Amino acid sequence: MILWDLPQGTTLYRAHTPQWASRPLSGAGAAAKGGRFNRAGVEALYLSLDEVTALREYQQTSPFLPPCTMTSYSATLSRLVDLRQLGQGKPWDDLWHDWREDWRHLKFDLHIEPPSWVLGDLVLEAGLPGIVFPSLTQENGVNVVLYVAALPDSNCIEVNDPDGRLPRDQSSWSN
Repeated sequence: MILWDLPQGTTLYRAHTPQWASRPLSGAGAAAKGGRFNRAGVEALYLSLDEVTALREYQQTSPFLPPCTMTSYSATLSRLVDLRQLGQGKPWDDLWHDWREDWRHLKFDLHIEPPSWVLGDLVLEAGLPGIVFPSLTQENGVNVVLYVAALPDSNCIEVNDPDGRLPRDQSSWSN
């Protein structure tokens, strides 16, 4: 694995499901059913290096963009596995080459554990806070997944909400 440090004060973006906009740093939404690099129960925050990629990741394969709350973050992150460097440097474990597999199809249709979940486990076991990876929905887009519970004190991520516009709780979504 090749590790990469995100420069101090880098801006990251996320399009949140409005229901989760009150918890923009939690990763709880991804923990509900899992995500590309996190199994269910593991909180992971998926972010993008640009706004368009964040929107395309949120939209996925839908022809329409569902309602969302766009949020930006200021981050200083170190020791991220850099999948953009896959195949460079010392040999990567062969499993890393399977990260692009359709994790949803494997998990929900075939009931097979996605290899990308095992990769997330390996990153967490190594004490690393996340992964930088190419977007599969936006050409030249770059994403970052952060394991919220694994962020060391030296890493910093803050949501940009200077006017307090994000909701403070989920009361708008109560039945």
